Amino acid sequence: MPPLIPPGARASFIDLDGGRVRLLSAEPAEATGRSPLLLIHGGGSDNAAISWFHMFENFGDGRRVVAMDLPGFGYTEGIEAAGDPRLTADFVARVAAAVGFDRAVVIGVSMGGDIAMNLALRFPLLVERLVLIGPGGLLPRMGSKTAQALVWAATRLPDAVIFPMAAQANKFVDQAVKSMVADVGTLPPEVREEFAKEARRNAASEGYLRYNQATVGRRAMRNNLLPKLHALSTPTLIFHGADDPIVNPRGSQIASRSLPDARLVLVPNCGHWAQLEAADRFEAEVRGFLGDR
Repeated sequence: MPPLIPPGARASFIDLDGGRVRLLSAEPAEATGRSPLLLIHGGGSDNAAISWFHMFENFGDGRRVVAMDLPGFGYTEGIEAAGDPRLTADFVARVAAAVGFDRAVVIGVSMGGDIAMNLALRFPLLVERLVLIGPGGLLPRMGSKTAQALVWAATRLPDAVIFPMAAQANKFVDQAVKSMVADVGTLPPEVREEFAKEARRNAASEGYLRYNQATVGRRAMRNNLLPKLHALSTPTLIFHGADDPIVNPRGSQIASRSLPDARLVLVPNCGHWAQLEAADRFEAEVRGFLGDR
C-alpha cells in the first residue's frame, strides 16, 4: 500500500544532511503575499501526512504549505535522529532554508510543538508566528517523582532491549489511538490506517525513542522550556484538548500566562490530536490568528 498523501498535497524529496527528507507541500495557484506555513509533526508513529491531513487542502489555496518527515519518522531516510529538540530545531531550520523560507508561520503538535518553540528561540527571524497544539516541553516533571524515575529508567535501556519492546507495543496501535483521543470517530479513517501502517513499518519508532532519551531526566524533564518563555516574543496560539491524556494541558495554561504574546484555546471533549479531533474549530482559530478571515 503506498504512503498516504493528504488531499491537496504533493510528495517530494530533498537531499539534506547526507540523506533524503520527504516533504509534503501545497502551492497556491497565484501569489498571495501571505507567509508560508511550516508544519512539524508529533512523536510516536506520526508523520507529516498523519498530523497534517487537513492542512494542505484547507490552507494551500492562500499560502504555501510545507511539512516534513523528521529523521527517524515517516519516509525520511539516511539521516540519524538527533532526539534533542534543539538539534531537531536546527534540522528544521535547514529544511526551511532548502525550500526557500526566509520567514514562516510555524505549526507544531506535541513533540513538534517542543521543536517549534526551540526553533523560535534559536531562529527568531525565521518564525513569524507560532501555533502550538498540545505542545511538549512545558512541564518540569512527568507526573510524580516515581513516574519520572521509572520512565527515565526505561529510556536508559540498550537499543537491543528497547527496540523489541517498542515493536511489541506497536502491535496494539489501534488501542493506543483510542486512548489518545476523546472520540476516535472524529479521526479520518485514512489517518487511522496510516498510523497503524506506520507503526508496523517503523516498529522501533526510533525517532520518538531518541527524543525521549534526550528529554527525560532522572528527576526532571530536560526539555522544560517554561523558564525560557519570557524570551519568546513571537505571537503564539496554543490549541490544546482539555481532555488530553498524553500532554497535560496545565503546561499550556502556564505557558499562555508566561509568553509575552499568547492566546490559549482549550477545547472541551477533545484529546491529544486536537487539530484532527476538532478540525473545524482548529481551522477557524488558525485563520483568525493569521488574519485570513
